[in-house]
Amino acid sequence: MSKPNSDSSFTDDVARFYESTLVPLIFEPYADDLAARVRALEPSSVLEVACGTGVVTRALAKTLPPDCSITATDLNDAMVAHGEQVGTTRPVVWRQANVMELPYADDSFDAVVCQFGVMFFPDRVAAYQEIRRVLRPGGTFLFNIWNGIADNEFADVVTRAVGGLYPDDPPVFLARTPHGHGSPAEIEADVEAAGFQRCALSQRDDISPAASPDQPAIAYCHGTPLRNEIEAREPGGLDRATAVSTAALRDRFGDGPLEGRISAVVVAAS
Repeated sequence: MSKPNSDSSFTDDVARFYESTLVPLIFEPYADDLAARVRALEPSSVLEVACGTGVVTRALAKTLPPDCSITATDLNDAMVAHGEQVGTTRPVVWRQANVMELPYADDSFDAVVCQFGVMFFPDRVAAYQEIRRVLRPGGTFLFNIWNGIADNEFADVVTRAVGGLYPDDPPVFLARTPHGHGSPAEIEADVEAAGFQRCALSQRDDISPAASPDQPAIAYCHGTPLRNEIEAREPGGLDRATAVSTAALRDRFGDGPLEGRISAVVVAAS
């Protein structure tokens, strides 16, 4: 599926809801996993691309030794600013940067890491080539990608519920972009086309906990570009979409606390 520009539009409001709702809901377990994998590589310098509000950055800062430098970048100023404001346990370089044109010299980093960001790249092969350019010989690109939306229960329920409000033009951001690139064959083909010699994939399933049905509803409707799709179809309709999503989650999982399955692929390219 092609991606409209709004798929990468993370405004100040989206960044705020993203950090307060989505990060604890689905991102923290995978952030800790990626940080542990990076530490096992024993790098002296790490670049993070598409850092968002810094959940992986914070995990890296806690996990990596003090003499390993960490640079965190994102295309969206709002996300970088929010991540820097939240802060880390030790110094990190924060910078707005486009993965398609990284502002770093060749062979600058031992590892590059990206959590659930490659799906947003306008040209994944070109982005991977740029990442390979800034990696030192023998360096590793570690990233993860959500599996299909059917394997990620909260996102699936919300997408179906919001789609029912606008049957003639259902918002499909979650299915199209975050959950639209989990095919192992597609991942391996993109990595190979970018010039990496090895590509190792592993499956990681987890549980997403929520105290009540409104939490994942708010997280997805307010904290992702799904918000842009809802407001484009119905200005002022965000509360209605959130309420319908909450009701659908309650029907599926009960009043709470509730748990939904989440599933992703972790990739190591070198």
